[in-house]
Amino acid sequence: MGSCVSKDTGDDDSVHNVDFSGGNVHLITTKESWDEKLAEAGRDGKIVIANFSATWCGPCKIVAPFYVELSEKHPSLMFLLVDVDELSDFSSTWDIKATPTFFFLKNGEQIGKLVGANKPELQKKDFSSTWDIKATPTFFFLKNGEQIGKLVGANKPELQKKVTSIIDSVPESPQRP
Repeated sequence: MGSCVSKDTGDDDSVHNVDFSGGNVHLITTKESWDEKLAEAGRDGKIVIANFSATWCGPCKIVAPFYVELSEKHPSLMFLLVDVDELSDFSSTWDIKATPTFFFLKNGEQIGKLVGANKPELQKKDFSSTWDIKATPTFFFLKNGEQIGKLVGANKPELQKKVTSIIDSVPESPQRP
């Protein structure tokens, strides 16, 4: 499965009594609960951050409270926790080399990955603040990787108007009817 640090054998209670799944973190205990949460996130248009961790892993224990804090700070994202020892067969399908490993998913597809308990990098990968998402749905219109428009909310006439204006601004090409 990979490694973290050697299993903790010390007597320091501060690293033994860590709540890995407080706040808005959903503990995944079965493949079925994983599938249910991914489907829910897809319906709600949420990006998923999945933390593959181990209860004995020192860095996992250190980052756990921060992960819980992020989950409370960003309810527009879905935060999942998978214990690699409890769901070892499932975890092995994700090719995890070390814990913690964070996967960022949108519509069930991986859009990012972070290995290690690197708080600054985890915070940087917080897509809702990077893209200034305050509500869902939020639509971004990009051209050559640059944002050319944004629409917040499920306003179908506005979305249709925006998409039509963008399509109309594209020069005619032989492939376009």
